[in-house]
Amino acid sequence: MIPLNTSIVAGVALSQIDGETKMLLMKRTKGNYWCHVAGHIEGDEKAWQAIIREFNEETQIEVKQLYNGQILEQFFEANVNVMQIIPVFLVFCPAEQAVVLNHEHSEFRWCSLQEACDLVPFPNQREVYQQVWQNFVLNKPHPLFEVDISPLS
Repeated sequence: MIPLNTSIVAGVALSQIDGETKMLLMKRTKGNYWCHVAGHIEGDEKAWQAIIREFNEETQIEVKQLYNGQILEQFFEANVNVMQIIPVFLVFCPAEQAVVLNHEHSEFRWCSLQEACDLVPFPNQREVYQQVWQNFVLNKPHPLFEVDISPLS
């Protein structure tokens, strides 16, 4: 049997950079690969609370508006024999969003869809970015996708 891990969350940030919609990618120091924000749910956190915390910890981005990305990032982690199933969230950032990285990342880039897909090593990452682009850039997200984060206030 292959155990399932559902204790990780992921998030893609979008911002208008020099007048164009871009998504944030960061280079992980561990593994040296490009990715989006991700991390573990801690204690009694809900998934949406964990991704808000992770955005703040990894980038110092303060999440004001959060969406359910309507996609699960999933992959088999062979070295620990675990199937990872990760809900993806979407954050719309203000134009020219500043980013301050923590120790988990060595650099960041605001990327077009093509640039992001060219940088990441995993096919599932490209699928996530393509769906995010389709549902949140090319089309206006359905109001039901928005996550009510008012309990944090």
